[in-house]
Amino acid sequence: MGKNQFRGGGYGGMNQAAMMKQAQKMQRDLMQMQQELEQQTYTAAAGGGVVKATVSGKRELTEVVIDPEAVDPEDVEMLQDMIVAAVNEALRKVEEASAQSMSRLTGGLGGLGNLF
Repeated sequence: MGKNQFRGGGYGGMNQAAMMKQAQKMQRDLMQMQQELEQQTYTAAAGGGVVKATVSGKRELTEVVIDPEAVDPEDVEMLQDMIVAAVNEALRKVEEASAQSMSRLTGGLGGLGNLF
């Protein structure tokens, strides 16, 4: 074997230009995926649906809907807990959608999704 056995750049035949092109495509795909996620909304409910929270893909709370029957002046703490639960569940949905999109983008390449 001569010294030029790895003419393809030593990356399984993939040269640096092809690697750069692949990295740029992945970056474009990532940006598009982030834009798509940011445009979506995620809604979750608590207390049997009496409290609903909607969060944007930017992880911003955009709406809280409270059924009047959930308002009990004697138990404001329970209403507060339901709001927190609904918001947290909506945020969890954003994270789950983001993780699924990243997994599709990286094609399940181990921990590569953690780099973004």
